[in-house]
Amino acid sequence: MESMYRSLKDWHDQAMSLGDPRLDGWLLMDSPVPPALLSILYVVLVLAGMRWMKGRNPFDIRPLMVVYNLSMVVFSAWLVYEFCVSGWLTGYSLGCQPVDFSRSPKAIRMAKACWWFFFSKYIEMLDTFFFVLRGRFELVTFLHVFHHAVVPPSAWWGVKFVPGGFSTFATMLNSVVHVVMYLYYGLAAMGPSVQPYLWWKRYLTKFQMVQFVTIVIHGMQLYFIECDYPKAFANAIMTLACIFFVLFANFYIQVRPS
Repeated sequence: MESMYRSLKDWHDQAMSLGDPRLDGWLLMDSPVPPALLSILYVVLVLAGMRWMKGRNPFDIRPLMVVYNLSMVVFSAWLVYEFCVSGWLTGYSLGCQPVDFSRSPKAIRMAKACWWFFFSKYIEMLDTFFFVLRGRFELVTFLHVFHHAVVPPSAWWGVKFVPGGFSTFATMLNSVVHVVMYLYYGLAAMGPSVQPYLWWKRYLTKFQMVQFVTIVIHGMQLYFIECDYPKAFANAIMTLACIFFVLFANFYIQVRPS
């Protein structure tokens, strides 16, 4: 048992030594263990919260939800802006785009944008707890919980080793999608008077599915071009995109009108 622990620790230390040294000391970036534990804690708290809410009256938290969702619109829009000004509108290519590991202001700004994207995934876990407090257990689906539990620790690896470059196309695109998604949630939380203006709800799931297809198409380029960007990270993102496409497609089939 001790030898196994030592082997795991040696592997952990060796792997962490290969990470981007610019991120040393940044919150949650020294080891993959805390992000993984936070995701496990999230699942445990969701299950415990649902059990606690059974038989209790739902909480009326609409004002809080309006503030939260509209704040997430602003935050997601800021992330899009940061990804654009630190690369995607200032010299990045849709083709091969290596990571700039320098300490230039622009490269550091991109690394910070990547970290904030990663950290935002923990903030977004509040979505689930709002569902639970409102007694909307039908919204706490496998897709919903799986998405919120898997994305943060997955994003950690990208931020730790490649905070910039090719695959930030996916994070930028995801931030665009979240601007639209949280705008819908914020408006919907305002009550029935706004519902007639939310006809575009039917397109939200399609929009998310188009996002995943676009990410895969973009990532497939690395199989046909020479690029100084690690394929392992692009492959991981494409794999997640495919998994989420299947889950979202299944959700769309289940909820669409017959």
